[in-house]
Amino acid sequence: MSEQEIKVPDLGGADEVEIIEILVSVGDSVEAEDSILTVETDKASVDLPSPGAGKITKLSVKVGDKVKEGDVVAMMDAGGAAGGADDEPEAKSESESSADSDEKPEPEKPKPEPKKKSGGSRTETVLVPPLDGMEDVPVIEVNISEGDTIEVDASLVTVESDKASMDIPSPYAGKVVKVLVNEGDKLSEGDKLLEMTVADDSDEDDEDQSETAADSGQEAKPEPEADDKPSKEPEAQPQSSTYEPPSPGSRVHAGPAVRKLARELGADMARIKGSGPKSRILKDDVNDYVKSQLQQTQQGSSGAGTGSGIPGVKLPDFSQFGDIEREPMSRMMAVTASNMQRSWLNVPHVTQFEDADISDMEAFRKAQKAAGEKRGVKMTPLPFILKACATALAELPQFNVSLDLERKEVVRKQYIHIGIAVDTPNGLMVPVIRDVDQKGLWELAAESAELAQKARDRKLKPAEMQGACFTITSLGGIGGTAFTPIVNTPEVAILGVSRAAMKPVWDGSEFQPRLMLPLSLSYDHRAVNGADAARFTSLLSQLLGDIRSLLL
Repeated sequence: MSEQEIKVPDLGGADEVEIIEILVSVGDSVEAEDSILTVETDKASVDLPSPGAGKITKLSVKVGDKVKEGDVVAMMDAGGAAGGADDEPEAKSESESSADSDEKPEPEKPKPEPKKKSGGSRTETVLVPPLDGMEDVPVIEVNISEGDTIEVDASLVTVESDKASMDIPSPYAGKVVKVLVNEGDKLSEGDKLLEMTVADDSDEDDEDQSETAADSGQEAKPEPEADDKPSKEPEAQPQSSTYEPPSPGSRVHAGPAVRKLARELGADMARIKGSGPKSRILKDDVNDYVKSQLQQTQQGSSGAGTGSGIPGVKLPDFSQFGDIEREPMSRMMAVTASNMQRSWLNVPHVTQFEDADISDMEAFRKAQKAAGEKRGVKMTPLPFILKACATALAELPQFNVSLDLERKEVVRKQYIHIGIAVDTPNGLMVPVIRDVDQKGLWELAAESAELAQKARDRKLKPAEMQGACFTITSLGGIGGTAFTPIVNTPEVAILGVSRAAMKPVWDGSEFQPRLMLPLSLSYDHRAVNGADAARFTSLLSQLLGDIRSLLL
């Protein structure tokens, strides 16, 4: 055992400085350059690093003390840790000459085996396919186990995006050797899912796999040697950060250079998750955190999504009033809640109401029942509403825009894609029908029915829920006379449809019973003014009142 004094180094000309944080405790093991404590000069905070590796045996200072160059702040046992670290490489160097011949063949022999099995089989590593540009999609269910025999396109895992769940299929048929993911893991394109044994189809394939195995074996050759080194390998390969703040009272482990970088970038070290040994924060972690925060700010999610500046609602202890149960929100519910709050806080909503006389439209629709049975398609009011909205969007293009407030620009869209809100057991989903203005009523009826069923079965692809210019949400099948839907930003308007009802309508000489459809148009008042909204609903009423005008 050899004790070593840890002294205050040169402070760049500063005299006495105050200790504002002690980063280690008696009994902690530290590496060379690990931060021992933080002092504050007139201009900045500075971390004092450990002069070597060892175990802290004594602390001579406390927070608030003032120290100067040469003062002893701690004692460290440098014998145990340093000796252990030094002995291991020595042991290796002594045995290198005798064991060299034994160690080299061992890594080479098993290398071809994982890829080339006896009996005409090979081992394949299944990777995550393209996810339509999404990253870090959580795994909500692992559908296979080690030892399972599966077919091509069998579901391997189920992942859940912001709007839908999807299965990742197997590209091969074979036997699962090793599952590389667990529930809760986050996946991106190219991540490893599992290893499986796949039967080869021909000798030619076997030769190709042998070559591949040999190549991959050569690339993997240095890995066993690297694994044996007790050096700072994890620092060279930083893991991804999740940017979750640590638990209260936990210490932040980082070197002086990393802390300096965080200060320069204005990053809160307590909110950065380290990927180094013992959760030590690396420079890459700081850069990744700052990049993530900038992206969130540019997307408008940092303040609006959480209701920044608005006091939160503190919940009482409900159990004092009776029995309660708690269950976690589903990802879809949590995302929907966040999106609705962001839209409500960012968009100045106004709702315009109108009644459309659909008596003639309904008579025509019901007359198409026989034709629909032949086509295998049910004609509902939705295709008529879709077609009317497409016509209105083309005639009043100020509703087919998005606002880029950062660049002070209006984005005018030259296409008409309309989302249809679908009520499912798992929450509200909004598939998108593309180029509505270019499709006929029967085509719209078939496509809307297909997308609605896929939404209920949770089989929608992310691309099928993106790109909408406008949204229609209908509660007509449930009831109600009117409501105020929330605009699905960055769209600037949404149409709510309630249940149609027979009402007396004055025709100039007497009241006539007419089937009236309530329409509720919510719009972003930054992009649309009240007069335009009144024109839009009035036009919809005219188009639905005389469907012949849809042909013009």
